[in-house]
Amino acid sequence: MILPLLALAFGAHAAVPAAPQPAQIGASRTALATVFDGKNQALVDLGPDDFVVREAGQPREILGVRPADYPVVVLFDNSGEARRDFEQIRKAVTRFVGRLGGRPIAVGTTADPPAMLTTFDDDRKVLGERIASLMPTPTTTVSMPLQATADAARLVQDTGALFSAIVVVAAAPGDGSRNPPQELLTAILSSGAMVHGVQNRLMPNATGRTVAEILQGLTEQTRGQFAAVYSSASYQVALDHLADRLNSELMIDYVVPARSDASDVRIGVRIPGARVRGLGVAPR
Repeated sequence: MILPLLALAFGAHAAVPAAPQPAQIGASRTALATVFDGKNQALVDLGPDDFVVREAGQPREILGVRPADYPVVVLFDNSGEARRDFEQIRKAVTRFVGRLGGRPIAVGTTADPPAMLTTFDDDRKVLGERIASLMPTPTTTVSMPLQATADAARLVQDTGALFSAIVVVAAAPGDGSRNPPQELLTAILSSGAMVHGVQNRLMPNATGRTVAEILQGLTEQTRGQFAAVYSSASYQVALDHLADRLNSELMIDYVVPARSDASDVRIGVRIPGARVRGLGVAPR
């Protein structure tokens, strides 16, 4: 039984148009997707024979299916305003990094000035040591989550990876960074990275609400996941849910004709009762 094909969500709900796909002289494209069974449990033990891919109504031959292994940048709040939640955030980030397997991971901070603690080349031991040794900055410092995310977007864009993600864990409201927000948003969106946000919603001032709304909007535009937290213990819960999502994503490689465009891409599964959530298509 072949279930009705479900359209991929690539660019469908973004506020800015997706960049046009270049003409394909190579052999394949890659789709990123998650499959759920009838009980809403993610299915990961799947192969090429379990999927159907069509572009503009034409069937495509599937080359392979593999767990997603794209690079992830994790940014967390070490500003003075985050002191109350810092230990819980550090604990949650450490656990989150440990759950992401062997994919490339880099870790950075959002306090003024934002900084990267590690690179994608550093091993897990170095990541753990850098996270463990970090302390909150002086109480007068503020968080710059948008600037930090824009810096991370340039970092992942330089890798040339088909897909990438930036995870922002924010305890403080943030000041919106020194650069104009639109300039930062353009840099983030042009990278093609998915942005995931975990944001403390208890911060009372108007600036904090504005930055939180921008972060939530970014997650929606980039097909990411947003979680509002209301207690220190909730950071780990939110990051556990995000780790479950990232660990359930699959990359589906399929053959395309030379010079074809990735238009009206649809993907389906040959598993009764299952459904597909499409997260994007990229040329190889």
